[in-house]
Amino acid sequence: MGTLNMLGLAKRIGARFLLTSTSEVYGDPLEHPQKETYWGNVNPIGVRSCYDEGKRTAETLTMDYHRGAGVEVRIARIFNTYGPRMCLDDGRVVSNFVAQAIRKQPMTVYGDGKQTRSFQYVSDLVDGLVALMEGEHIGPFNLGNPGEFTMLELAEVVKEVIDPSATIEFRPNTADDPHKRKPDISRANELLNWEPKVRLRDGLPLMVNDFRNRILNEDEGKGN
Repeated sequence: MGTLNMLGLAKRIGARFLLTSTSEVYGDPLEHPQKETYWGNVNPIGVRSCYDEGKRTAETLTMDYHRGAGVEVRIARIFNTYGPRMCLDDGRVVSNFVAQAIRKQPMTVYGDGKQTRSFQYVSDLVDGLVALMEGEHIGPFNLGNPGEFTMLELAEVVKEVIDPSATIEFRPNTADDPHKRKPDISRANELLNWEPKVRLRDGLPLMVNDFRNRILNEDEGKGN
């Protein structure tokens, strides 16, 4: 509904509209890595479907407004992104691991930890969105870092950066959890002249410093 309202506003005032879509439109992909031409493998009635299908519908609406009403649109499919100032307890895997390691809690891994994700630093994403909005191509464009990590590999990097003695706690996997996630960014590279520059091992310490300061302040506020 938010997308529909904003498309109506863009139509009325003649604005260029940016839809920040998601890699979740690919669902649990059967193609690896994922190109923008891949239509995805989504369970339409699963526990994750409200998000997956919500974003797919938002892309549909965006293209309908472009074709039917001449609205200038741009579509970005954003893959996992991390960085400072994220919510401490937003449930995303990087913030979960970082907050748990700083708090001396076990890092929670769902399933066997062999599912993969690709993590891009927030400044790379911002550069990509600016290039998309300033360019002449509608998209969709994958914006993500092709560096692929299993959850266990991510946990090891977090341990290296924060606390080598941190432990891992395995829990049952969530339903419809994608097994693999890695963007093919050749289209963005060719048409937007964009590619991510920040490696996980370089970006993670910047996020950790911010999280550590906020968690310590939070603890002081509780009198710990």
